[in-house]
Amino acid sequence: MTTRSDIRLVATPDAGIRGAPNNGLSGDGDAGPDEGRALDAYSRIVTSVADLLIPSVASLKIMQQVRGGRMPAGAGSGVIVTPDGYMLTSAHVVERSRSGSASLSDGRELDFEVVGSDPLSDLAVIRVPGSDLPAAVLGDADDLRVGQLVVAIGNPLGFSGSVTAGVVSALGRSFAAQGRRSARMVENVIQTDAALHPGNSGGALSDSTGRVVGINTAVVGPGIGQGLGLSIPINEVTRKIISTLMKDGRVRRAYLGIAGGPRPLPPRAARSVNRERGVEVVQVVKGSPAAGAGVRQEDIILDVDGVPVADGGDIQRMMTSAMIDRTVPLRVWRNGKLVHLLVTPVELDE
Repeated sequence: MTTRSDIRLVATPDAGIRGAPNNGLSGDGDAGPDEGRALDAYSRIVTSVADLLIPSVASLKIMQQVRGGRMPAGAGSGVIVTPDGYMLTSAHVVERSRSGSASLSDGRELDFEVVGSDPLSDLAVIRVPGSDLPAAVLGDADDLRVGQLVVAIGNPLGFSGSVTAGVVSALGRSFAAQGRRSARMVENVIQTDAALHPGNSGGALSDSTGRVVGINTAVVGPGIGQGLGLSIPINEVTRKIISTLMKDGRVRRAYLGIAGGPRPLPPRAARSVNRERGVEVVQVVKGSPAAGAGVRQEDIILDVDGVPVADGGDIQRMMTSAMIDRTVPLRVWRNGKLVHLLVTPVELDE
């Protein structure tokens, strides 16, 4: 039986998938200008990825406990990532329940339990029973380029093998994810023009070799347009989140209690620290670690624990479990002067 440590969280070194062009562009090594041949090559890539990944993508039926039994509470898709039943999906798909059922493309319907969920990255790990499940291989979204072909595979509402294809439209997008008591920006999100329909959330975004490089999300909210295809990337950061969810069932984060954004430094400050930008504090939460440390509104944070910061995302990425209850130096620019503070982040209560 595959253990948690066996999960294939990195790209494998083989050149491609069986039957798929190695370079993802041509069919038999002779691309040529012929439009029909080019279309055929494109089709072979998409069909090869679909053949490989459709068995690994399940339709999820979310059940909610109510008086007198259980009732349906939503639906989505999930991606099998280990033969013994670990699956990835979107956190918002399973936010209302701890269990449900997963329908596979081969007709099997298996009950699942939620292993762990992280609303602030919109990722969740669930598990179904089994020892021979068709596991997908996870790739690395950091290798993606704008314009690259990608294939989105979902299993929405029981319609097995919903496949759309397109290109990476943009990289480095972000959107706000909401926990029970806090919100944060999910960063480095992949934007694609591959259509994502209701029920596709939690499905796979694949590169042309069949490696899963993203978990699709159909969330629509402030700053997110209807029909905009977004995927949470599979990369070093999210692989750590996935592993933590498998091991601990949750992700611990540190909390400062500030809201801020990028701000060009005044000329004197820029000369003093040899940098051009910092993070301007626009709000300090009352009773927070930042308030206790003396951080004030309109301070410009220059570095945290000696690490330069230029936007809120820089600070957010530093707020890992290693920072909880650890006193660290904070350097700010205030009223034309450098100010040195000490702050002790606490654990974020989601």
